[in-house]
Amino acid sequence: MVELNLKLEVFEGPLDLLLHLIKTLEVDIYDIPIAQITSQYMKFIHSMKELQLEVAGEYMVMAATLMSIKSKMLLPKQELIFNDDDLMAEEDPRDALVAQLLEYRKFKYAAGVLKEKEQQRGDYYSKGPMDLDHYQEEIPELEPDQVTTIDLFFAFHDVLERRKHKIKQETTIKPDKNSIEAQMNWIENQIKSADKTRGLSFDSLFQTYTRSEIVTTFMAMLELIKKKSIIARQAEPYAPILLFENSIEEVE
Repeated sequence: MVELNLKLEVFEGPLDLLLHLIKTLEVDIYDIPIAQITSQYMKFIHSMKELQLEVAGEYMVMAATLMSIKSKMLLPKQELIFNDDDLMAEEDPRDALVAQLLEYRKFKYAAGVLKEKEQQRGDYYSKGPMDLDHYQEEIPELEPDQVTTIDLFFAFHDVLERRKHKIKQETTIKPDKNSIEAQMNWIENQIKSADKTRGLSFDSLFQTYTRSEIVTTFMAMLELIKKKSIIARQAEPYAPILLFENSIEEVE
């Protein structure tokens, strides 16, 4: 029998000790040499007693279990003759112990993985929650038919696409005489002269579809919306955008 020099360790229980013995002796967990394992297990128990260390009751229960399995393995096997239809595999006394060891090994592996995750998490610094109320900006809620900046840029993109497909092209380059401020005044006058209930169509602001007109008009419209001089509304997604005069004056 192979001699095993046990280094006393702190085991989590008898199953942990058995797994240690099986690994050290390099035996198959599905075919445990019960006599050899029992001998080494009892050596550990005796070593604990020699060192006057308290042996938990569960270790003694496992020792009794191993002795019982060992005795059953030593008993002569009865030769029973069965018909071909009645063939039955004889139960191995070690089966219950093997099942316990496999289950314990599975949970021990899972515990090791969780322990490793815990150590990895320990390398991170966690900061407690902070009160961020003073950073919060009060953003007014949009009315159901009020458009967002994204909607306006989609509409702007459509205007650019229509410009590409216009049949009439400019043959001469003309200097841009309209500034953003002048275009803002023009847009305000157009909205004031439009029907108060129907509003002014966003598309109607563009006439020549030159790049200069498109950019200047769009920037002027954004500036008027920012100043809350006008309001852009849309009945539903992808519907035409309509511009209205804002009757509510901004409070400074």
